[in-house]
Amino acid sequence: MSENLRSQVVTQGVQRTPNRAMLRAVGFQDEDFIKPIVGIANGFSTITPCNMGIDGLAKRAEVSARASGGMPQLFGTITISDGISMGTEGMKYSLVSRDVIADSIETVCNGQSMDGVLAIGGCDKNMPGAMMAIARMNIPAIFVYGGTIKPGHYNGKDLTVVSAFEAVGQYSAGKIDDTELIEVERRSCPGAGSCGGMYTANTMSSAFEAMGMSLMYSSTMAAEDAEKADSAAKSAEVLVEAVCKQILPRDILTRKAFENAISVIMAVGGSTNAVLHLLAIAHSAGVPLTLDDFETIRARVPVLCDLKPSGRYVATDLHRAGGIPQVMKMLLAHDLLHGDALTITGQTIAELLAPIPDEPPSNQAVIRPWSNPIYPQGHLGILRGNLAEEGSVAKLTGIKQRQITGPARVFESEEACLAAILAGEIRAGDILVIRYEGPRGGPGMREMLAPTSAIIGAGLGDSVGLITDGRFSGGTYGMVVGHVSPEAFVGGTIALVQENDLITIDADARLLHLHVSEEALAQRRAQWQPPVPWYTRGVLAKYAKLVSSSSLGAVTDLHL
Repeated sequence: MSENLRSQVVTQGVQRTPNRAMLRAVGFQDEDFIKPIVGIANGFSTITPCNMGIDGLAKRAEVSARASGGMPQLFGTITISDGISMGTEGMKYSLVSRDVIADSIETVCNGQSMDGVLAIGGCDKNMPGAMMAIARMNIPAIFVYGGTIKPGHYNGKDLTVVSAFEAVGQYSAGKIDDTELIEVERRSCPGAGSCGGMYTANTMSSAFEAMGMSLMYSSTMAAEDAEKADSAAKSAEVLVEAVCKQILPRDILTRKAFENAISVIMAVGGSTNAVLHLLAIAHSAGVPLTLDDFETIRARVPVLCDLKPSGRYVATDLHRAGGIPQVMKMLLAHDLLHGDALTITGQTIAELLAPIPDEPPSNQAVIRPWSNPIYPQGHLGILRGNLAEEGSVAKLTGIKQRQITGPARVFESEEACLAAILAGEIRAGDILVIRYEGPRGGPGMREMLAPTSAIIGAGLGDSVGLITDGRFSGGTYGMVVGHVSPEAFVGGTIALVQENDLITIDADARLLHLHVSEEALAQRRAQWQPPVPWYTRGVLAKYAKLVSSSSLGAVTDLHL
C-alpha cells in the first residue's frame, strides 16, 4: 500500500468508544485508536484437513493488515467436517453449523464494533456461513478460501474423499478386496485442504470469486502451496483499502453478482448444495433469488469443465488450466456474465478479466473450448411435480437414463437405506425414497453421500433412482434428486409414498411425479400424523423450530 493510501486509512479510521484500557492490554498504542479495526474470522481446527492450514493463513493476513494501516484482531469460529460426520448422526449438525458460523461472525464483528472483516474458511459450511454474516452486517469484507487438497494416487488414478466412499460400495458388491479397500482409504486424503473435486467447498469458493468477494485465482489454489498464503496476505491489503474507500458487501452482492455465480457454477459442474447456499446468502443480502432463476440460467450456460465427481479432473488441475478467471472470461465473451459487476478490489469483473484470452489453452483438457462443451446446458436442474410442489434439485448431466419409472423403496432414514444397499436388497429400476431427513425433519438435512456412493460402487448408478428431502454431497452423481420440498416432516407428498408406488424421475421434463391418484393421496394425507420431533432440547431443537423450507434456502431468520 502506498504511503498516501496508508495515511488515508489512518485519517478515515472510525474513532471507537470501547474500553481503551482493555484494547491497550491486547496491544493498542495511542496512535492505533484511530485505525480501522479489522476482524480476521477464521475456522482453524485440527479436526479436519479442510481447516488445519487456516491458522497460518490468518497469521499472514494479520501481518499484512497491520502493515496496510489496519488494526487486525483475530477470532475463531467453528467447523464441522462433512466428510467425518457423513453417514452418522453427526451430519445433522453440518447445515446447522452454517448458521452458527454466520451468527458467530456477526456477533463478534458487531459486538466489538469492527470496521471490516476478513473471513477464512475451508470445509463446506464455512463459506456460506461467513458470506451470510458478511451480507447481514454490510461492513467491508473479503473471503479467503483455505484452499483445496491435492489428490491422492493409487493404481494410476487420482483419488478424492469420494473415492473412499465408493470403495465401500465396491467392496460390498465384491468388486474389490480388503487390500484395495484399505489402500484407497489410506491414500484418498493426502494432506491439508478441502475435498479436491468440484464438490461443495470448491464450488462455493468458485462462486465467491465469481461474485467478486474473493481475489481472482484464489478459489482453486492448493492449501499447501505458497501462493495460497501470499493470496491471504494480499486479501488483507485489499480489505484495508476497501475499508478506506467504503466498498460495502451489498455494493458487490447484487442481483448481477448472484447471476454470475450461478453461471460459473453451471459451467464448472458444481455442487447441488450451491442452490441452497446461494438462496440463503441472497436472503441475507436482501436480493430476490428463487429456484426458477437457477433453471433459467441452466438453460443458457454450457458445462465447460471436465471435473469430478462425474468428470476426470480435480481443482488443482483446473487451477493449472487457468482457473475460474478463464471460465469467467469465456462466459463474458459470450454475454453470459455481467462484466460491469463490482468486485472487492474496486474494479469491475470485466476490468479484471481483460488480460485473459477468450479461449482456454490448447494443451489441456480440463476446460473445454466453447465450441466443444462437455454438455450444451447446465447440470443443476429444478424438478417439480406432485412429489415436489415447491421444487427439488438434481444433477441432470452424466446420466445414461434420462427418464426412469420404477417402484418406490421407502426408507425412513439414511441408515436404513444404506443397510439395504449393502445387503444387496436393491434392484435395477428401483426408486429409493429417503424421507424425514429435511431441514426440520432430520433435523439438519443430512447429506446422502454414503448411500449414493454405495449405489455407484455396487454398479447401480445408471439404473437406480433416489429421491430425498435431505441433501447430497457435492461428490454425489447419478439419477438422484434432493431438497424435495415440502419435506416429509411438514406433510409434503414425499411423506405419503408407500412401498411399490410407481415414481417417475424425468430429467428432460424436469418432473418428479408419484403415480397415485389425487383421491388416494387425499385419503393418505387425512391419515398421516406428523412424527414426534427427534430432539426437544439444544441446538438441533432450536434449529428445527426456526428453519425454513429448503426451497427458500433453509434459513433460520425468515419469519422473525
